[in-house]
Amino acid sequence: MTPTLTSDIAQFCQTFQLREQLRNRHFLITGASGLIGSTLVRCLMALNQSFQLGLKLTCPVRDIAKATAQLHLNDETICLLPYDLSQNDLHHFPQQVDYIVHLASPTTSKYFIEHPVETFRSIVEGTTNLLEYARQTKTERFLYASSMEMYGTILNDSQSLTEDVQGYINPLAARSSYSMGKRAAECLCYNYFNEYHIPVSIARLAQTFGAGVSSSDHRVYAQFARCAISNQDIVLHTRGTLSHPYCYTTDAVSALLYILLRGEAGRAYNVANPDTYISIRDLALLVRSSFAPKIKVKIEMEEGHGYSPTTKHRLDTSEIEKIGWKPQYGLSDMFLRLISHLRQSENTLNQT
Repeated sequence: MTPTLTSDIAQFCQTFQLREQLRNRHFLITGASGLIGSTLVRCLMALNQSFQLGLKLTCPVRDIAKATAQLHLNDETICLLPYDLSQNDLHHFPQQVDYIVHLASPTTSKYFIEHPVETFRSIVEGTTNLLEYARQTKTERFLYASSMEMYGTILNDSQSLTEDVQGYINPLAARSSYSMGKRAAECLCYNYFNEYHIPVSIARLAQTFGAGVSSSDHRVYAQFARCAISNQDIVLHTRGTLSHPYCYTTDAVSALLYILLRGEAGRAYNVANPDTYISIRDLALLVRSSFAPKIKVKIEMEEGHGYSPTTKHRLDTSEIEKIGWKPQYGLSDMFLRLISHLRQSENTLNQT
């Protein structure tokens, strides 16, 4: 881990208020090799080591070697299992776990466009398989990580989006495989709660970033950060009017655990720092002014990148705030820590 990521994990351990509720619990966490999943695993392992909580973590992953290298595992409290979300093969899963946190999902627009069938099926079928597992094993709590993209196209941001609002999603578009898949998975979660009484809650995550982001990540925040580091102009291929809030990685982990431990079954919760609501263009200008004032922000229109439709997702976070959660990191701090992490990662690679 980079020094910035190590600092984030230590800060999480010092400030997370619900740690005693985790004592002697067994987690099953999918997506442990992703950004949020790996941060969650690291946070739980650090809590376990610092406070002797007696945690057990079982993490089904597609590539065990990759996950082992990424997480630098040498902790007997965590067990990695080979698992493909599209396969209904759970015979090697534990016979009982306390908490399921389902984070695994495709995450990049390019993949959604090139593999829409696999995107939709992995979201819906993977969630179905885990809900069935929870039903058979009588799991105490199930948390599904959804996305603000499930809200679809909304152009009026005069009021914040509460969890009962929906916008339009075009079902006849390849890019919709992700957002439609997330909606379908949420529907499954609710109906497993309604019909089978599975205690499932849903986290609708804003775009999340921070220390831990891969140096090869191609999402907007990572591209902007790399431009700031290398003093290269930021080039936008859209008008940059798409607007939404963000969330820092350890803030997102804290939110997931608050929803898991305090959230109401059968409900969805928006997860974001509402103060970070901003357009893509203004985000680029913020990065330039704060970290690389000599670079320029240019617009060079280009089709075929698979960007999400222009929309305005000003998320209302009052529901998650009611259960005690608040974000700690603002947008400038988020980019400061992301840039520090990427620089440290680059220095490490250069030294090897």
